[in-house]
Amino acid sequence: MKKVLCMADSFKGTLSSEEVNRILADTGKKHFPQTEFQCICIADGGEGCVNGFLQAVGGQRLTERVQGPWGGPVDAAFALLPDGKTAVVEMAACAGLPLAGERKNPEQTTTFGVGQLIQAAVSRGARQVLLGLGGSCTHDGGCGMAAALGVEFLDAQGGRFIPAGETLGRIAQIRMEGSLLRQHGVRVTAMCDVDSPACGEHGAARVFAPQKGADAAMAERLEQGTEHLCAVIARELGRTVRDIPGAGAAGAMGAGVLAFADGQLRSGIDTLLDLLGFEHLLEGADLVITGEGRLDGQSAQGKAVNGIARRAKQSGVPVLVLAGGAGCGAEAVYSAGVNAVMTCCREPGPLGTDTARHRADAAFAADNLFRLLRLGQALGF
Repeated sequence: MKKVLCMADSFKGTLSSEEVNRILADTGKKHFPQTEFQCICIADGGEGCVNGFLQAVGGQRLTERVQGPWGGPVDAAFALLPDGKTAVVEMAACAGLPLAGERKNPEQTTTFGVGQLIQAAVSRGARQVLLGLGGSCTHDGGCGMAAALGVEFLDAQGGRFIPAGETLGRIAQIRMEGSLLRQHGVRVTAMCDVDSPACGEHGAARVFAPQKGADAAMAERLEQGTEHLCAVIARELGRTVRDIPGAGAAGAMGAGVLAFADGQLRSGIDTLLDLLGFEHLLEGADLVITGEGRLDGQSAQGKAVNGIARRAKQSGVPVLVLAGGAGCGAEAVYSAGVNAVMTCCREPGPLGTDTARHRADAAFAADNLFRLLRLGQALGF
């Protein structure tokens, strides 16, 4: 082999993308010393995407004090990429589930800080915003974000307010005249790895609200509020967003990006691969090794492994996966273009924070992966 691309996503809670790639490259060099191992950090739009994009393509990490999900101040980072015009904003940085603490309540938490973070990026020259949707503790349809960016929401009496999950049903009018994004011609691309619609059986409230602390009654109230929001958006803005795949991402924030930011929804990994010029990187490559912490059925639905495998397959380059573990449905990645999967876990045990053990497990699995490659080479395969 002449060239191998190491493009693992982070193993959430254990190893970073950079650490996994370095383990792969260092181990691979022991078995194939003449091979070039090129390491590329990966993020798919979820938590950690700001650091992932910075590691992958470079740029500046900037911090802004904004409003957290409960209204108190939080320091949140965003990235300004090398062109100076593209910003990466991670909604979880100021509206993520860990920030809710023990007070999980998607009826009351807000995405207002996300809008403030976007505003900060625009003030520094960004005219394209890549917004990572994932890991939210909110369900306000992106109304908080929109309000921070100048969109006005009025109730039946003409009073202005900032909607949260429990007050979506109060929205009677939406005014876009003060939109900062329109004034500056800012394009927003929301990066998401789910295809859930805003409403319905597979929508934001019924599928994801329980993970954010909602009981059955609250989830149903949020469903009704989201239905109302989508109906008002259709009437006031002429946008039909209810059933668009991805509109339900991050508490229906996908719908808010479409309606209030005139944005688009896109796979996060495809967005990053385009920035990287992935097809160019594949030129001369004999193999791609990617991976993630847990491989399961969702991995074949827009996540990093799927995106990399699908596009590598189109270029005729085989793909191997190094995964922390493999759950139910993991075999679905084979149809996307993955050739084989190697898992790290050597014995049962809790996830924990034993980083040394996780590194050792990953190195053991990587060693076996390259031993199999050498065996195949020796057998003439």
